[in-house]
Amino acid sequence: MTRDLGNEPPIDPAAAPSKSQRKREMHALQGLGADLVKLSAEQLDRLDLPAELREAVAFAHRVTSHEAKRRHMQYLGKLMRQVDADAIRAGVAAVTGESRAAVAQMHLAERWRERLLADDAALTEFVAEYPNAEVQWLRATIRSVRRERMAERAPRQARELYRWLYEQLQDRGSHEG
Repeated sequence: MTRDLGNEPPIDPAAAPSKSQRKREMHALQGLGADLVKLSAEQLDRLDLPAELREAVAFAHRVTSHEAKRRHMQYLGKLMRQVDADAIRAGVAAVTGESRAAVAQMHLAERWRERLLADDAALTEFVAEYPNAEVQWLRATIRSVRRERMAERAPRQARELYRWLYEQLQDRGSHEG
């Protein structure tokens, strides 16, 4: 018995991906799912994920059996086929600091911190460039970091200053983009 193929377009085997290619893509999506599972809850919150995928990632943290984990990772890979994997990959890179933009922003925050600590005129430049900055807090924190370094204490205030600068730069970048 033959089928009537008159109204179906002919299938070009060269245009369709090979079985090996489909398998590589499937494994890449499973790997991306595994990357999502490795993220902290705070990092996951910063990603725009569909509810079903977010629940599956949360469930993966509760699975303990090796075989159940393997099956669940396959399920995550299946869910990943329904979403924009490139957007999720970019989001994961951004929240883990692996993207070039995130690394550049970290370096910029470091440079600003060192400039602010080295030269009082840098504060004026920073406020001119970032007018929404909390000047009093910033001035007090700079003094605290300088005292901290003179006393050779742990850099708690320096870390706080860096985090604040990073957030300021991040907020400005999101408003400009």
